[in-house]
Amino acid sequence: MKYVSTRGSTPKQSFEDVLLSGLARDGGLFVPDAWPQMSAEDIRALAPLSYAEIVTRIVRPFIEVELVGDADLARIVEQAYSGFRHPEIAPLQQLDEDTWVLELFHGPTLAFKDFALQLLGVLFDHVLGQRGERLTIVGATSGDTGSAAIEACRDRANLDIFMLFPEGRVSEVQRRQMTTVTSENVYNVALRGTFDDCQDLVKAMFADHPLRDLLGLSAVNSINWARVMGQTAYYFVAAARMGAPDARLSFFVPTGNFGNVYAGYVARQMGLPIEKFVVASNRNDILYRFFDQGDMSITDVEPSLSPSMDIQISSNFERLMFDLMDRDGAAVAAAMQAFRAEGSLPDSARLSADAKGLFLAQRLDDEETLDVIRSVHDDTGMLIDPHTAVAVGAARKTPRDGTRRIVLATAHPAKFPDAVEKATGIRPALPPHLADLLERPERAETLDNDFQTVRDYVVAHATARTAS
Repeated sequence: MKYVSTRGSTPKQSFEDVLLSGLARDGGLFVPDAWPQMSAEDIRALAPLSYAEIVTRIVRPFIEVELVGDADLARIVEQAYSGFRHPEIAPLQQLDEDTWVLELFHGPTLAFKDFALQLLGVLFDHVLGQRGERLTIVGATSGDTGSAAIEACRDRANLDIFMLFPEGRVSEVQRRQMTTVTSENVYNVALRGTFDDCQDLVKAMFADHPLRDLLGLSAVNSINWARVMGQTAYYFVAAARMGAPDARLSFFVPTGNFGNVYAGYVARQMGLPIEKFVVASNRNDILYRFFDQGDMSITDVEPSLSPSMDIQISSNFERLMFDLMDRDGAAVAAAMQAFRAEGSLPDSARLSADAKGLFLAQRLDDEETLDVIRSVHDDTGMLIDPHTAVAVGAARKTPRDGTRRIVLATAHPAKFPDAVEKATGIRPALPPHLADLLERPERAETLDNDFQTVRDYVVAHATARTAS
């Protein structure tokens, strides 16, 4: 397996290179040069396996055996999911006659990002230990990636991690899950700006090649292919539990940065028979406008009850664009340059038309989100967070078509207690391991939205790349 950049001018890379670099030097995102295939019999054979066993089978084709042997891969996967607090890791709960909720919040930080990042942390340890090197992780978060990445990387001997988040635009629980970590290799930056500003600064640091080489920069955002790979596995798990390949399936995915739903697209490219994906957006609806109206144009980011989706520039969408544009890296590079310069994606109507056979989209505003939280609780007794509510609402707006509908529940309701309490009158409690979170002291640096300021801060605090 080799990996190519979506912008076409970076030479093919190995998994090791892709894991450690995160973003291609031409500014593109890495994708496999060909999709590994799972036959119908391969998929049927997943049904009796444990979560870790399925993950091991799904990710094996993406990682060179010379880098991680079979026994080491099985150990790495088992270690990655050993801290999850449900025996099924990602259980399914039935919501109505043809709709199920896939609970992706039983990891250490109560969000779906744990599924990829716990795996990523152990992979980093394995590879860096072999190489005798350190990495400097720089990431941006709209809420959940930050805490999950920090939890995966804290106290690891070969890593420093710097996480940028938009000041005042994440929930208190999300913020404290980052800022109360006291590990010496963890640095939190509250940026005076939006998530898109945070993401732009991270990309700018990767584009600074001398800085990248000096510090050994790497990414834990879903721009890192290994993140997408790890998330692809739970689509296979859910499908196997629901009777695939002999059942008709559709997935409803709350998404801002497009990484979660793109992971499902990867599963389908590998042979998993998924009939459609419904992209669920909040008021920051650039993805809805693209898939529903053929328009991808940037507007202002508006704070919402589902802050992890308060995004206008969806990084992982470039990976789908690469396929929609027949894997023409030069065309993708030109389109992305025009998109950033003009605020509108060229030829978006044609690209949208090409995607519509597989992707649909729905959007909910805050009042609709609260209504869904309230009604789900009234009907089932289940508490759901606002991001999950957006996906449930999207399922309700989408005509039933005979498929088994799987809604991705991306966060524990206690991560967004204000919204849940406003809708239901019930304030969900944090699990025991986080019960004192609101009492723990915080540690973060507040910085202006300025590249040189953030660059200087990272340089001043990062450890040298070569391990002593």
